[in-house]
Amino acid sequence: MFDKLLAPQTGRAYMALRIVSGLLFAYHGAQKVFGVFGGTTQEVGTQMWVGGVIELAGGLMIALGIGTRLAAFLASGTMAVAYFQFHWKFQFDANFFPAANGGELAVLYCFLFLYIACHGNGRGSN
Repeated sequence: MFDKLLAPQTGRAYMALRIVSGLLFAYHGAQKVFGVFGGTTQEVGTQMWVGGVIELAGGLMIALGIGTRLAAFLASGTMAVAYFQFHWKFQFDANFFPAANGGELAVLYCFLFLYIACHGNGRGSN
């Protein structure tokens, strides 16, 4: 039953996933780059600022479907770095687990953007 109902919507669902995740990622970047939406502006040239630029530009590119594979691959790598450097902090203890170190969003974005990089633009893109 669900196959017949949902399978024809795969393209639309992927498009919605790409657009929503890209815009949410851009939102995080805007917080770091411009200090808006309750964020704090990061000093230009710092690692956090560069990450914010990647989040802002990459998120918009993913949402618009422009250079999606490259932008998503870069975003995935950025989130892997964020997890290992800022959440786990390379400590070999219980802090590895995302629920213990607050890194759930970084891990989720990392694998979501890796999937998008492998899948490509999809519907509603250039």
